[in-house]
Amino acid sequence: MLRHFHRDKKQMAMIKEYDYLVIGSGIAGMSFALKVAHTGRVALVCKTTLEEANTALAQGGVASVTNMAVDNFDKHIEDTMIAGDWLSDPEAVKKVVTEAPGQIQELIKWGVDFDKNENGDFDLHREGGHSEFRILHHKDNTGFEIQESLIEAVKKCPNIDIYQNHFAIEIITQHHLGKIVTRRTPGITCYGAYVLCPDGRVDTFLSRITLMATGGVGAVYKTTTNPLVATGDGIAMVYRAKGTVQDMEFIQFHPTALYHPGDRPSFLITEAMRGYGAVLRNLKGEEFMHRYDPRLSLAPRDIVARAIDSEMKLHGDDHVYLDVTHKDAEETKEHFPNIYQKCLSLGIDITKDYIPVAPAAHYLCGGIKVDTNGESSISRLYAVGECSCTGLHGGNRLASNSLIEAVVYADAAAQHAMDNINHYSLRTDVPEWNDEGTRLPEEMVLITQSIKEVNQIMSTYVGIVRSNLRLDRAWNRLDILYEETEKLFKRSKASREICELRNIINVGYLIMRQAKERKESRGLHFTIDYPPKQQKN
Repeated sequence: MLRHFHRDKKQMAMIKEYDYLVIGSGIAGMSFALKVAHTGRVALVCKTTLEEANTALAQGGVASVTNMAVDNFDKHIEDTMIAGDWLSDPEAVKKVVTEAPGQIQELIKWGVDFDKNENGDFDLHREGGHSEFRILHHKDNTGFEIQESLIEAVKKCPNIDIYQNHFAIEIITQHHLGKIVTRRTPGITCYGAYVLCPDGRVDTFLSRITLMATGGVGAVYKTTTNPLVATGDGIAMVYRAKGTVQDMEFIQFHPTALYHPGDRPSFLITEAMRGYGAVLRNLKGEEFMHRYDPRLSLAPRDIVARAIDSEMKLHGDDHVYLDVTHKDAEETKEHFPNIYQKCLSLGIDITKDYIPVAPAAHYLCGGIKVDTNGESSISRLYAVGECSCTGLHGGNRLASNSLIEAVVYADAAAQHAMDNINHYSLRTDVPEWNDEGTRLPEEMVLITQSIKEVNQIMSTYVGIVRSNLRLDRAWNRLDILYEETEKLFKRSKASREICELRNIINVGYLIMRQAKERKESRGLHFTIDYPPKQQKN
């Protein structure tokens, strides 16, 4: 790695040169970094700390066929296609399902400890939409276990430089070299990224290959299970760089986030609890899922979320209940220790009391369009994890398919990147970040208020149930916020706050626009203007 100092009176900006630049530190980014590190220097950039990622909040587990006595790849493939409303890419589905067992072994080598039963076999869970028990887990905090194991492995790797509290502002393309770039420009290439450092300077990270692994978009919505760092940064950066972004209309709302007003993000009550036998009830104590789907509480997430939304609107309630009181108390506490303790801290004993729950924005099925190698429409730029659109999820994600998708595609991207990196050289004529603005005294109040407006617009008009009228209203409101924010950005010094606001507006626009373009109710996109068609079985 070479470092060049620019003796600028304002910043002391630096140029940093790497073989691989990884933006994002969840399971996707870290597993890619670990696999390529033996072939070159890696910069791992994360905007807060390594621990703060969606991966760490994934309670349920990892879906993979491991018990061949009762399960097989064809069943997992069919379950995924059904959940995705037959919009999933069959090639992507087959790739993830068939390569999953091998990647499970990779996770175990990195130190992930999946629960096992008394026979020494994996203690498998079943979740909504799955026809068999195939969810590997570590208690009810599987993602945290994976994240901790990967962090330890990354910290021990001498070829990986970790940049915590560094925020990627833009990826570098021909546009920054003074060339006009449009969505029809052939051969757009990524040369690295401009990165905001903790002291306020903007460094230039040059790389031969860049990986986008920035996670999801939950913070675009008022109520979300995502950490508030999930502002769609990678998707917004690639969109502004004229890369292809698709299927943004498919936002998965988790049906059962703990209802506790004021909490943001919302605490997740894992789907595994319904697989374990928990039952949904309205505030009258009545079961209601039989009115919506024959699979009852084990129906796919989109159906359950709409059912809960319908019950809440029908009765004018803010939440419903999840009831696990009929299960063995000690077994419940053993399976869900973190959920038990969290609820107990709020005066709710889940072995005796109903759990108040409501839907919350949870997972994005679309994102940066990539091929089977994880490569985007922009040359030398890969995207993996929730910010990418591999085609696996289609119109709706099957529970616990996301973590395994991340490691399968991180492996594919790593292999392809390593095969091609020697064909690429660093672009050394990239100019420094042009940051001529001056931070305005009133900037923060403008930003925080605009973020609240975006959250309100998206939750009200582009939520679980949509309509053309609501989407039109979102378009008009977001357009005003976009114009105001771009003016503010141009006259302000770069800051994480203004950049995140730009990103959630860009992402909100993409969700709204692609929702307007889909003239049907399909998967997670449900609109009252287009009655849903009967799903295939």
